[in-house]
Amino acid sequence: MNFRVFGLTGGVASGKSTVAGRVRELGIEVVDADDVSRAVVEPGTPGLEEILACFGQVLSADGCLDRKKLGRIVFADDDARGRLEAIVHPKIAVETGRRFAALAARGDRLACYDAALLVERGLQDSFRPLVVVSLPRPLQRARLIEREGLDSLDADRRIDAQWSLERKLAVADFVIDNRGTVVELLREVDRVVLAIRAAEPLG
Repeated sequence: MNFRVFGLTGGVASGKSTVAGRVRELGIEVVDADDVSRAVVEPGTPGLEEILACFGQVLSADGCLDRKKLGRIVFADDDARGRLEAIVHPKIAVETGRRFAALAARGDRLACYDAALLVERGLQDSFRPLVVVSLPRPLQRARLIEREGLDSLDADRRIDAQWSLERKLAVADFVIDNRGTVVELLREVDRVVLAIRAAEPLG
């Protein structure tokens, strides 16, 4: 049986999570890279132990990774971000592969991989077609500040840590424009999913 995984990406605070939620509502399983990244650094995992050894006590009061504290470190220092990625990316790849294998084994034909850094990591050709959620930087910045409670400097650092929207659009197969209303966004998701399903191979 054929099993395909298409990619979903976009800048931070672009509305990608809303798109992924609609994809799920349309009956397609979504493997979320953020969920996977949290799973591989849960308390007691080698991933968390390696992060603590590298960055010190970046734990919250409940013993979990304090992602905001760690974010302030790595988004201000490219070398620090590189060390973090070297720890977590291989673990994310293994866990992601395990989740895809489970979906294929249960008989799914189509799944979605939702990952903010999919293009940055050079994975776009492994997850075709690639869907990019588009949002101009001023709107992206405003939404990030509102959502995360960041100051403008931290918001810019998080945006600048990812590739520009233009670079992602250059390798996209489908683009979902999120400058409009939520209703318009969901309508765009429906259009793209219909097109992807129409291209599914027989057999």
